[in-house]
Amino acid sequence: MSKHDTNELGQPIGLPVSGEFPRPAPPYTPMEGRYCSVVPLDVNRHAPGLYRAFANDTDGHNWTYLPYGPFESEQGFVEWARSTCMDADPMFHTVLDSNETPVGMASFLRIEPAAGVIEVGHIHFSPLLQRKPQSTETMFLMMRRVFDELGYRRYEWKCDALNAPSCRAAERLGFTFEGIFRQATHYKGRNRDTAWYSILDTEWPRIRSAFEAWLSPDNFDQTGQQRQPLLTRRQTTGSVGNPEFHHHIDRD
Repeated sequence: MSKHDTNELGQPIGLPVSGEFPRPAPPYTPMEGRYCSVVPLDVNRHAPGLYRAFANDTDGHNWTYLPYGPFESEQGFVEWARSTCMDADPMFHTVLDSNETPVGMASFLRIEPAAGVIEVGHIHFSPLLQRKPQSTETMFLMMRRVFDELGYRRYEWKCDALNAPSCRAAERLGFTFEGIFRQATHYKGRNRDTAWYSILDTEWPRIRSAFEAWLSPDNFDQTGQQRQPLLTRRQTTGSVGNPEFHHHIDRD
């Protein structure tokens, strides 16, 4: 339970909230990192490259927990992107590697400026991005925009409760598990119980410090392997986490 105040009637009430609301909506501008950039999805420029990147997942297992796909042709994927990825909510982004090659996508969604709450979703990292510093940096850049640039109070991650890699990814990245919403929705003809995770603005400074330390070039050897896992970095900054996650990030 969170801390609370007490009113003149002796009833517990929530703590005061400062700041101005509504908070700004996310801008359509790039997020630049050391290892990658996260930019608004441009169908003409990015969709063909994303299709080729996703095609490296030859058995299609990365699509299992997404409500769409896999796509049998580049044209089909481009048409889907044009009809789905152009709205302000969800706000789709493309992950570009250091050569500006599209290697993955993610979005802000359920954007609530009045409440200061936003969710990350539609995360689909191709094999070209998985298990690389760029995948972690992508999540850091999006969090940094939400908390540092926009001043939101809460950042959410939701996934199919059966998607164990996604649950472990959320925990690795510093999200706190809040519970499971039973029969929350359905997709691809099957039920989905949804696992909820969040990061609060009060938790962000410690999590941000752990990300910054983990992403430092000093944390990687000459072969690009991490010297210390992100979990260790969080523990040394006072944040609680779960065992290190060694799978790809793949969720809806």
